[in-house]
Amino acid sequence: MRLRALLTLLLAIPLLSACVDDRAAMDIDGTREHYLALVREQPLFWDKKVNLWLVVSRMPACLRRHSLGAGTENTRVEIWQVPSGAFIAKVGKRMYATESQTCTAWARLDEEPAEGMGELRGVFRVRNGELVFAAETPEASAGNDE
Repeated sequence: MRLRALLTLLLAIPLLSACVDDRAAMDIDGTREHYLALVREQPLFWDKKVNLWLVVSRMPACLRRHSLGAGTENTRVEIWQVPSGAFIAKVGKRMYATESQTCTAWARLDEEPAEGMGELRGVFRVRNGELVFAAETPEASAGNDE
């Protein structure tokens, strides 16, 4: 009986470890109360689909979780900030706009805004098997133009 329980547990470990359930955050103003976070959830371990969520937080007034649709474990999410202060999350060819002042706006964009995408703030991506936010620095932006 003990051996059967041990074997069952050992066989279940690889199945449970295959699931993706993680998050990473982008600090907006250094207060730890104003940030964007990407949450990845894989509901079924055998499915390669990963649900992506963008959490918008400006505590204590704003906390919302918005769906970015489905992706894979390696889907990159770019975060752009337009001059008005709103943010654009770009997932492949899909784009979504949000803001943290009133915490109510959430829209899927069919095309790039007429005033442009604004400034690239960084990218949520997988590095060494871990979801991270890689901030875009002015030096890196200048290097990409060349």
